[in-house]
Amino acid sequence: MSHSANLDLTSSPPLLELPGQVSGEPVKVCVLELAQSDPVALYEQILTGRYARPFIIDDGETRQLLFSLDFIQSSMRIDDPFALDIAYTRKMMAFLLFVPKPDHVLMVGLGGGSLAKFCHRHLPCARLTVVEVNPDVIALREAFGVPDDERLAIIRADAAAYLPAAEGDTDVLLLDGFDDKGIAPAFLDRGFYRAARNRLRPGGLLVANFAGPRKYWSRHLALLNDAFAGRVQVGTVPGGDNHVAFAFVDASCSLDWEQLEERAGRFAEQFPLDFSAILDSLREGAELRWAKTASAKALPNLKTKESQTCRKSTPT
Repeated sequence: MSHSANLDLTSSPPLLELPGQVSGEPVKVCVLELAQSDPVALYEQILTGRYARPFIIDDGETRQLLFSLDFIQSSMRIDDPFALDIAYTRKMMAFLLFVPKPDHVLMVGLGGGSLAKFCHRHLPCARLTVVEVNPDVIALREAFGVPDDERLAIIRADAAAYLPAAEGDTDVLLLDGFDDKGIAPAFLDRGFYRAARNRLRPGGLLVANFAGPRKYWSRHLALLNDAFAGRVQVGTVPGGDNHVAFAFVDASCSLDWEQLEERAGRFAEQFPLDFSAILDSLREGAELRWAKTASAKALPNLKTKESQTCRKSTPT
């Protein structure tokens, strides 16, 4: 590694660039540090997992946000910065099949802003709020081209404190909050998922990203099932260890495949998403035995109407 370092990326505050390698190929490693910092020491901290702040790896084709080299938090294609580069983010957008015209989308976890940017571009009538606890993640927003726009509010706050502060003001709630060890530990609380449920309006939908082996997030799924009385559908994400959970406010919501296929066909012309693949992931999730068991335990007596899908109600 070279001992030289220079500023790179049009971000405020400026980023310090550290030459590095991934799989033998040269990359730029960019950190939120002062220009006079020791680049060799910083790079060594990243390699050994001792660096405590988020950082960027840029190989000229993708720009990735990481908390450690073990896990990519977010990825942006440089030639198409508004595309959803990681599969689970595309699966989370399945909420459009159930709430196609949300007035307010609340997101927990900014990351590199992939979901925020996609929603900002393709849902021009929606108000967007992103809650992010880590100020360094927020400081990197310009490096990922997150729009500076009155329709997109980024709030520095702990979601565990933010969610209970209001009720009934959200149509779609996207949970994608992770630290360097996995799902934010503050989420593992019955009150957190109940507060998330209470933020939603009638007809609303919560979408949660669960990553890693199931043993690390099974308790989160159980709490989510409890908060939503078992109205939770798990979708798979092929090629990775993510699962996406969809939790419905209304008891009348269910997966009517015929209606969903018709809607997916129409949406394929409106959004740059493979809705056929999204539907396949929902079908696969619907057949997961452990997911059925978790839902049944949370909802022993309630029967939903199989002939209806969720519909967005008039905002209150």
